[in-house]
Amino acid sequence: MKAVSFLFLLQLNSIFIFSQSQSIVSQPQVLESKDFSNIQNVGGCSFTVVIKTSCSSVSFTRDQISLVFGDAYGNQVYAPRIDDPSTRTFERCSTDTFQVNGPCTYQICHVAFYRTGMDGWKPESIKIYGYNSSPVTFYYNAFVPSGVWFGFDYCSRPAQSPPLLPSNGKLFLTAIPGFLLNALV
Repeated sequence: MKAVSFLFLLQLNSIFIFSQSQSIVSQPQVLESKDFSNIQNVGGCSFTVVIKTSCSSVSFTRDQISLVFGDAYGNQVYAPRIDDPSTRTFERCSTDTFQVNGPCTYQICHVAFYRTGMDGWKPESIKIYGYNSSPVTFYYNAFVPSGVWFGFDYCSRPAQSPPLLPSNGKLFLTAIPGFLLNALV
């Protein structure tokens, strides 16, 4: 009975691990080795992107800001020109939410901004909610330099856990055998 209870708790714990938000803390870098020029946003997944502008940023920016993010399998989402000065996007201490469509991804492990202009801009953080991945937050707290992709790339690092399965029921089905085992004993 103790072994069955242990299996139940282990299976329950794995469900919570897959549903928790992940925060990644480090310093953003210029991503010179990345080439985002050939990204084609084909696919049917929608992402919610929440960008918080730092309170130590410029009061507002008229700069052009683009965004790219993706997974370790080469699935990348590109959002050109997410800026809009007429709607007060990216003002100091503000939080802006975007709906971005693109190819479906597994767990997001890289993100980068591209900025052109003279004003400057300092994001505090970006949180991405994806269809097939846990929400992930990247903390910038640094001014984005002009004319380069600037961000984080954790895709080349070995994963601590296997990638998430597409949300077509497979993840749920992997959890059922543990519960069936508990019911049978």
